[in-house]
Amino acid sequence: MSPPPDVKLPPGQRAIAGFPRFGTHLGRPAPAVGPDPAIAVRGAVAEPFSVPLTALAALPRRELVADFHCVAGWSATGLRWEGVAFGTLYRELIEPAVRPGPPVTHLVFGGLDGYESVVTAEDALAEDVLVAERLDGRPLGGDHGAPARLVSPAQYGFMSTKHLCRIEVHTAKPPERHDHASRLSRLTFRARLIRTHPRARVWRKERHPGLPAKALRPVYRALIAPIRLLCARGGHGA
Repeated sequence: MSPPPDVKLPPGQRAIAGFPRFGTHLGRPAPAVGPDPAIAVRGAVAEPFSVPLTALAALPRRELVADFHCVAGWSATGLRWEGVAFGTLYRELIEPAVRPGPPVTHLVFGGLDGYESVVTAEDALAEDVLVAERLDGRPLGGDHGAPARLVSPAQYGFMSTKHLCRIEVHTAKPPERHDHASRLSRLTFRARLIRTHPRARVWRKERHPGLPAKALRPVYRALIAPIRLLCARGGHGA
């Protein structure tokens, strides 16, 4: 199946057929999901607490058709996500628990696989950001983030943490331990060239904090095939 020929994509992106499994896990299988999945909320809150995924059913549902843009340069187009707007989840369940004091500036989204993304509050609360539980009419499978994942279409895919199990609220930029760019370098390529932009906005080509996008495209594109092969070996489920 070929991608639609008339899809308008951000600069440096190429439409592909399908939606491959990608991530820093490479050849490892997706993490197991427990019988009662929940999202732990930590950080600048009065008391740590957890939000069972079943509680999301009480919030307004949202369906979003959007493209998914990988920083490597490929785009999966026309994906249909279903879930709860993160802005709704935040304002209904998290914001009331935030401690009085400085405003929230960043949120850390953690996954069952150990991956973390750091997202500014401005970007996380954008209208099109979801906590998604379904993709193209089916529950998320292991390949794409079961039981729930963040979906931020305006940012490169590394911001959309899969297997979401933790949200941390911060009133300043988090310390180095949350730097997913450093994690990516250590766990995969061990190269300082592979660093990621703190905002990662696709239409602004924010791939790297210091290097121009054109300099990175050949490097990223050369890695697509081997990473796709490794991730496919570890995959299970849609």
